[in-house]
Amino acid sequence: MITDDLFGDASTQPRRDEPLCDGAVVLRGFALPFEAQLLAAIKRIVAQAPFRHLITPGGRRMSVAMTNTGPLGWISDRHGYRYDPCDPESGQPWPAMPASFLELADAAAAHAGFDGFVPDACLVNRYVAGTRLTLHQDRDEHQWGQPIVSVSLGIPAVFLFGGLQRSDPTLRVPLAHGDVVVWGGPARLNYHGVLPLKPARHPLLGDCRINLTFRRAG
Repeated sequence: MITDDLFGDASTQPRRDEPLCDGAVVLRGFALPFEAQLLAAIKRIVAQAPFRHLITPGGRRMSVAMTNTGPLGWISDRHGYRYDPCDPESGQPWPAMPASFLELADAAAAHAGFDGFVPDACLVNRYVAGTRLTLHQDRDEHQWGQPIVSVSLGIPAVFLFGGLQRSDPTLRVPLAHGDVVVWGGPARLNYHGVLPLKPARHPLLGDCRINLTFRRAG
């Protein structure tokens, strides 16, 4: 079993920024001041719109469990990838975006040089040991001029960040609880993914990682 010590405990590390390339940066520990608000809000969101494993257009079950919050939610089924204002399982609008989510997303984007970011979609992803996310681009949004803000909570993960072609070399970026990755501008369509998670345990979230991905989709 691995522990957070492998990547360093974000709660004891000084705040620092780690540029990945032009337009992309890791903000170490940036979400920690929001921790209690975020975790409470996630519980409320999941109570209204539970985690589920979506099906890809090709008929495969995604290993990452997910739900959404905000005016738009990202969904996948045999008809394709898209955003929809309603949860297809309940027929109801997705849970409203919590104020703490909006505040964090705006602050992180501004810190990274992207002022005025107001997300209308937040994907809430749950990873467990063995879960991975293959290399992909975020292309389903209409607002490619707006950045992506990705927040890591819980057990560590290794984030893959590549270039504009799937075949480009990738950086392996360890992420700990509270780290935020922001990419936009020339890096907005860069390929990215997550390596399979290794078994670990976080004192607040147990054996899972929660990832919040903020986007301007509409």
